[in-house]
Amino acid sequence: MKRLALLLFVLMSVPTFGRSTIVTDSLHSRILGTEVKYNVYLPDGFKKSGKQYPVVYLLHGLYGTYQNWEDKGGMKLVLDELIGTGEAAEMVVIMPNAGHPDAHNHWNGYFNMPGWNYEDFFFQELVPTAEKKYRCISDKGHRAIMGLSMGGGGSTVYAQRHPEMFSSCYAMSAWLDHPFKDAGQPHDKLYLVQKSVREHSALDFVDNADEATIEQLRSVKWFFDCGDDDGLMGLSVDLYQKMRAKKIKSELRIRNGVHNWEYWHQALRLSLPFASRNFDR
Repeated sequence: MKRLALLLFVLMSVPTFGRSTIVTDSLHSRILGTEVKYNVYLPDGFKKSGKQYPVVYLLHGLYGTYQNWEDKGGMKLVLDELIGTGEAAEMVVIMPNAGHPDAHNHWNGYFNMPGWNYEDFFFQELVPTAEKKYRCISDKGHRAIMGLSMGGGGSTVYAQRHPEMFSSCYAMSAWLDHPFKDAGQPHDKLYLVQKSVREHSALDFVDNADEATIEQLRSVKWFFDCGDDDGLMGLSVDLYQKMRAKKIKSELRIRNGVHNWEYWHQALRLSLPFASRNFDR
């Protein structure tokens, strides 16, 4: 009997995770002229609580889709555990689609380019629509952005170009620039996204920023996280050094790893608490 009572005590003492939900939604974009899908993480008790939540935008990489963060990154499990242990705040996470595995023939990318004005869609259509529908606190102090690779670069540039929108930015293995050579392949959509990354270089942005812009960048909390065997590592190091030279405070972590989902799964355990710590309380 004592053993049974002890077992029940132990089971009741273990935190329970997994009562959150991930829903798939979509909106018809007038700007893009197509339906855009996105996944949304809703914390435990969302439907009944009636309250508003801080929001994180979580961006996928090149050749990826909105489903990757759950299917490959296990983000629901990670965030359930972090909320359950108090390491992360209850939050809504919006994971929009901005790509396709066939990058030569389908659109990828977070920037405006001929025929694909994704940045306009993101800020003019996705943000107001999703935040209203999912009861997000729609201000800088309760909004963060993060992503991997192409999404890491997209997150960084969005926070650079719209610092009034985000309290923090966490860039994982970020594609921040591209050694693009114009080879004249305008019908190849991979060509176009590579060109857009070069044209929206996060490094050039800091180099060219005036003092007023630099002051705005200082209002965002920045974190760059890249593997030591990742081919993009030098870009994160370079950007960190450029920001440091202009007294824009940021954090840089070079951890053991490569450009893969094992690395990004672990990065979620750092990035989501980072966003939580920088939300207004």
